[in-house]
Amino acid sequence: MQRYLEKVNTLIESFPYIREFYGKTVVIKYGGHAMEDDGLKRSFAMDMVLLKLVGINPVIVHGGGPQIGTLLKQIGKKSEFVAGLRVTDGETMDVVEMVLVGKVNKEIVHNINMVGGKAVGLSGKDGGLLLAEKIYHEEGGARHDIGQVGAVKKVNPTIIETLDRERFIPVIAPIGFDEAGMTYNINADLAAGKIAEALGAEKFILLTDVEGVKIGGQLASTLRDAEIPGLIGKNEITGGMIPKVNCCLDALQGGVNKTHIVDGRVEHAVLLEIFTDAGVGTEIVK
Repeated sequence: MQRYLEKVNTLIESFPYIREFYGKTVVIKYGGHAMEDDGLKRSFAMDMVLLKLVGINPVIVHGGGPQIGTLLKQIGKKSEFVAGLRVTDGETMDVVEMVLVGKVNKEIVHNINMVGGKAVGLSGKDGGLLLAEKIYHEEGGARHDIGQVGAVKKVNPTIIETLDRERFIPVIAPIGFDEAGMTYNINADLAAGKIAEALGAEKFILLTDVEGVKIGGQLASTLRDAEIPGLIGKNEITGGMIPKVNCCLDALQGGVNKTHIVDGRVEHAVLLEIFTDAGVGTEIVK
């Protein structure tokens, strides 16, 4: 009997959150270990289906760096990075698009559909979703061309909104295009943040391979946007966490209500972050 009461108490704890977020949009950047472990793949797919069933609209934007690196290695091409960005010549761009759109995207869609959902795979080229512009690496006063690497210039959310209305779950590969038709590889975190802004999302969740933001060795459950620059300046936030928190700050400035950095290695991490009082990661709020 106690086991059943615990289940009921969990449902009761989630009730106010379900009511608060009903009809709202949640954009999730899906990547890291959560995309590689079979058990975590299934738990993520189930999370997305449950969100949709209780009236919340999940929108998934995924990465695929390790899978891209594996295929490049198989064809004898070396991966090259500059300031964390993959140098993307024409041949590499073909591999990136093939892996993200043709393999990774379809696997995520399949996983969601296999647990009872209705997912549809897209790239940023579908429906004119992601208009991109070429970016360069600036260093030492010099400008370095790193190939077909782009930033989001404009998001056309019409196709996502249409899918949401028809009860589908959009799964988006971060491939964009410019006015001349050139294809670009876009950082998945940044693409997800811009999509969240365009949709006026209630939440933007970054799934990572760490617990969240740690300050003084302790996980910070909540941080205010105004605190972040000072924490970076004091080296409390360092390394790869800096672009992630900056991505969250941009999303907040662009109109997203709350942002979250969550440990994707935890089963059902998205549900735990949204539907429990404590959550499992770091929320960054206005």
